[in-house]
Amino acid sequence: MDLRDCAKFANDNPVCYIATADGDQPRVRTFYLWYADESGFYFIPLAGKDVTSQLQQNPRVEVCFFNNGAGPSDWKHMRVTGEVEFLEDEENLERAYENRAWIDAIAGFSVKPFVRPCRIASGEAHFWTMADDSKEPIIF
Repeated sequence: MDLRDCAKFANDNPVCYIATADGDQPRVRTFYLWYADESGFYFIPLAGKDVTSQLQQNPRVEVCFFNNGAGPSDWKHMRVTGEVEFLEDEENLERAYENRAWIDAIAGFSVKPFVRPCRIASGEAHFWTMADDSKEPIIF
């Protein structure tokens, strides 16, 4: 397994759970992956949300992707641990908004000024299955 395998698993299972810290209190919520590739795992939180503030205050994070297999023998998850870096360049801001513009209809206003794309560019990934739960983490 290498980072390409990690990116494929994440892209195939984009609904994930992200754990942040709020002071000394862990916070976990469902998140939707923007995309993953050999340069990292990309997300689009929105300014003004607690999760974005938590990531800005403490960029250390863990994300769990789960394949939701048919049963326990098919279950597989991948935990990704690393630090988030926010992408403030105009190209990523525009691409992030284009990817999440559908939120405008739900929010009733343009979320373009609020997109805060970020990525985990380095860290560890660890796969777990019922059959083999002792694999070593993949360092990237």
